[in-house]
Amino acid sequence: MPDLTEIQKRELAVLADDLSALDPSQWRTATLCGDWDVEETLAHLGAASRLNLVGWIRSMAGARFNADLHNRRRLEEFRGATPRETLERFRHIGTIALPAKSSPAGLGEVIVHGEDIRRPLGLRHTPDADGLLAVARFFAAKDFAVNSKTLVKGLALRATDADFEAGSGPEVRGPLLSLVMVMAGRDVFLADLGGDGVPELRRRLAS
Repeated sequence: MPDLTEIQKRELAVLADDLSALDPSQWRTATLCGDWDVEETLAHLGAASRLNLVGWIRSMAGARFNADLHNRRRLEEFRGATPRETLERFRHIGTIALPAKSSPAGLGEVIVHGEDIRRPLGLRHTPDADGLLAVARFFAAKDFAVNSKTLVKGLALRATDADFEAGSGPEVRGPLLSLVMVMAGRDVFLADLGGDGVPELRRRLAS
């Protein structure tokens, strides 16, 4: 089993380095994560590192289990007066340990939101192979934060660049990172996938 905490630390550090040269307008670039721009998505990741499971439940309860309100409150607490200040705070965070330190979910947050940020900016990054595989297996087996397991139920997933297969039914095949991003609900990555299960997956994402 790979050390997911160490992998997550490296992925967080690389993301911070990737964003260190952004100009002011690039920080306002829309990401693949809803209505959030680059700074907001980074602040969301930073805020997630401050919560354990109990703190997350309390925050959600305080927001009446409105995930959007919970996320907005926490990211606004984390973000700085400027994007540069937000980035500096981000450089000093711990890892995301939800729902538990040993879970691949925290690494999944980092990989998915990292791509949410990088793709619109035209930045390329290849996540740690062992870490990405652990996240893919987690997403295919569980719904946590995203309804990934429910989304791909009844479909057979197969990575063309890694030792990953999950599920049964019409096939969806492609790069492992693209499978992970689609399981996280990012339909732009459907363009990287093939197989007779893609139309059904597209329909589910659109509904």
